[in-house]
Amino acid sequence: MRTALLIAASALALTGCASVFEPRDEIVVTTKHTRPPHLPTDLSPEGVAAADDHLALEQVDGAEAMAFVRASNEKALAVLTGDPRYETFRAEAEAILTATDRIPAPSFLGDGIGNFWQDATNPKGVWRRTTLDSYASADTRWETLLDVDALARSEGKDWVFKGASCLAPDETRCLISLSDGGKDAVVVREFDLTTKAFVADGFSLPEGKHRLSWLDADTLLVATDFGPGTLTESGYPFIVKSLKRGQALAQATEVYRGAQGDGGYGVSASVFRDAEGQVEAVVFNRPLDTFRSESFLLSDQGPQRLALPQRVSIFGAQGGRLIFSNDEAWSLNGDAIPQGSLLSVPFMDLRAPMEDAPSPPALIFSPGPRQSLQDVAVLDDHLILAISDNVAGRLIHASSTPERAAANPHWVLRDIDGPDASALALGDSSKASGRVFVSSQGFLTPPTLSLLEPTRRELSALRSAPPKFDASTHVVQQFEATSSDGTKIPYFVVMPRGLRMDGSAPTILFGYGGFQVSFPPAYKPEMGKLWLENGGVFVQANIRGGGEFGPGWHQAVLKENRQLAFDDFAAVAQDLIDRGITSPRRLGIYGRSNGGVLTSVSITQRPDLFNAAVIESPLIDMLRYHLLPAGASWIGEYGDPRITEEAEYIARYSAYQRLRPDADYPRVYITTNTRDDRVHPGHSRKFAARLAAQGHDHLYFEDTAGGHSNDADPVANARRWARHYVYLAQQLMD
Repeated sequence: MRTALLIAASALALTGCASVFEPRDEIVVTTKHTRPPHLPTDLSPEGVAAADDHLALEQVDGAEAMAFVRASNEKALAVLTGDPRYETFRAEAEAILTATDRIPAPSFLGDGIGNFWQDATNPKGVWRRTTLDSYASADTRWETLLDVDALARSEGKDWVFKGASCLAPDETRCLISLSDGGKDAVVVREFDLTTKAFVADGFSLPEGKHRLSWLDADTLLVATDFGPGTLTESGYPFIVKSLKRGQALAQATEVYRGAQGDGGYGVSASVFRDAEGQVEAVVFNRPLDTFRSESFLLSDQGPQRLALPQRVSIFGAQGGRLIFSNDEAWSLNGDAIPQGSLLSVPFMDLRAPMEDAPSPPALIFSPGPRQSLQDVAVLDDHLILAISDNVAGRLIHASSTPERAAANPHWVLRDIDGPDASALALGDSSKASGRVFVSSQGFLTPPTLSLLEPTRRELSALRSAPPKFDASTHVVQQFEATSSDGTKIPYFVVMPRGLRMDGSAPTILFGYGGFQVSFPPAYKPEMGKLWLENGGVFVQANIRGGGEFGPGWHQAVLKENRQLAFDDFAAVAQDLIDRGITSPRRLGIYGRSNGGVLTSVSITQRPDLFNAAVIESPLIDMLRYHLLPAGASWIGEYGDPRITEEAEYIARYSAYQRLRPDADYPRVYITTNTRDDRVHPGHSRKFAARLAAQGHDHLYFEDTAGGHSNDADPVANARRWARHYVYLAQQLMD
């Protein structure tokens, strides 16, 4: 099942200001072929811990850890916010992030449209609604449902809105998720849209990483912490219970159980409904690791195992059939199903042993060699497919024959007219109306929100965002680099028109390379305003580990093959230098979350290529990542350090253990968040502490609120971007 840690883009800077350091005219590799001093000879968990001189920094709110954070923040803020460019960057970023002319992201809500909105007046946001006609008009009239700023003030909590799940078909009763400080863990309260108030004695769950769905008006299917022994080692639930209105969690009835040793993100229940809101199917997903899972259909006899591939993406149900993609090669009745195809199979067939299934699956779509299936909207009588075609978006309408409930219906595919060479993404969809929201954008083209009607062959534009920077100065080109094994790695370059290819252009190289997450050419207004407008170059590398070319592109760098992702990134950097677009003196990198693995490894393996690195919310200590919450859920991506042979290949790249005092690293900027309960702040703290102990110049800043997503408060987020861009300007433009 497709998953993600989280992602972000980059931006920045002005020229002509004095440097806060003496830049090197050229970067020289001084790394010796000696063993790094902190690389354990004993790679057992005990041996790794014994070799770690900064374990105290893993205590989130520990006294030593917080003293380290305070001292590091004081130094970093003096350098970053003391720069004369900081206030300009902050103000420009805040103006973009709080602009009232942004496109309000819509969702179907009952017979209207819902939206969560943040701006300078309401930085915590308001949940609101309107009609579709009003939304499409020039004068949208919004009705406030929940003011999160007012709620936070009245309750004295740092509430962050994490979404609402409303019961179809009328969607007047909703489960509101609220995070204290931006953590992934949330409290859940039932909310009545009729009264616009929380329901007295309604459903209420304490803080936790819940997985929950409405079954009916008086029943929830809940996977959560039910007490000691009910969570996996990653801190996710493996038991689903039926919770009736008025019951306490302790009174809920178990309906499905995985195992405490399960991996991934915890068991969950998906309730699939038809256009009238009636339940079509209930499917339990039991993750075995990050990407492998088992699926079970809830029947009168209890959960029944579905004969699906373990690597599978389920998109929905339609007319008694399951719509899914096989994320691994799959053979059925002697027929090979290409990896990454879209299929429609009757539930009854999936409940039987597949070799005895009475009918073959209906193959809806199979990708070409440079294509991948990105998303699917399952509607009552048709599907909308979002396809990546050489990292450009494409939409396909799929409709079946009138006998769609028959054993093997025939599917008819047709292209939907849309913009070329841009990112196309499916938004919310409505089975009741057959409509889908679609967004389109490009690096230099602001987003347009469109509505796709069931009978139309083209998109109907609803809103277009105004430009936030001058795009006339730049052009976009797509190139390819050759990686260490000969694989061609595509990347986009956004660069000034008529750029002199003399290596002098300050350039940000962004990468992620994990969890089958794709990065199409999307509009990044902060980057455009603060970086492109000042002559900078932005590069986005579509390295392996992502989903740009399907499951195979991702799986090529799992576990023991991870080094190939780092090689891909280095190949792009070298290609930029060889083309004369930039030089090591002017090239910086940015990555966050899984991208923090990429950037920290890139700096330790190839410091000769870069003069800057923003390493944000990162995984870095890969020999202990499984011990830091929720690290063990990612073993399917990186491997298990408790297994000797897997620890050995992880140790070959884990940046925390590979640091050397005799290496010539650029001054890096590491940043994270105290309240990040997804990627533990200990990774960043320990890396910064070891850099300091080895005498390497660096900056470390840890924000105290916001969580992993950095979207809790647009005003705070503007300060975050300003810090990033000041640092990158100092390193690459001064």
